[in-house]
Amino acid sequence: MKPMTPDPSPEGRRAFRDALGRYATGVTVVTALGPRGPVGITANSFTSVSLDPPLVLWCPARDSQRFAAFSGAGHYAIHVLAADQTDLALRFARGGEDFAGLGRATTPEGLPALPRCLARFDCAAHGNHDGGDHAILVGHVLRATVFGGDPLLFWGGRYGDFLHHG
Repeated sequence: MKPMTPDPSPEGRRAFRDALGRYATGVTVVTALGPRGPVGITANSFTSVSLDPPLVLWCPARDSQRFAAFSGAGHYAIHVLAADQTDLALRFARGGEDFAGLGRATTPEGLPALPRCLARFDCAAHGNHDGGDHAILVGHVLRATVFGGDPLLFWGGRYGDFLHHG
């Protein structure tokens, strides 16, 4: 295995992205209220930051057409997707305004609450930091709701789940 030094060339960016893809992550859909109404975006850059106070972060891409809606949001809801929710991940990876067939459930702040997710973190915006071609959005968790199920994972550019062995 030859070490790779990230560089700004297309080949260097691709090699760096491929290396990052070796790390399996969970998959989330973040929802907020944008200027034209509800908006959602798929994100796998989500992690806990602090237990006291309860803080989490996620990182939207600056080149996303939905970036302004999320970077300027006062509140957002982060939904951890279940193994059978690849369709939601793909729906909100492509576009952010298609909530058809998902019901009308909302958080107390009026944000879309997606059905059947493993967990939902209702957040107030706490910080917005420069992260290169992404922003690092830190949310103060107002409430966390937990449901049962297995997680949807993203690894090597593919969605999947854990293989269960008896």
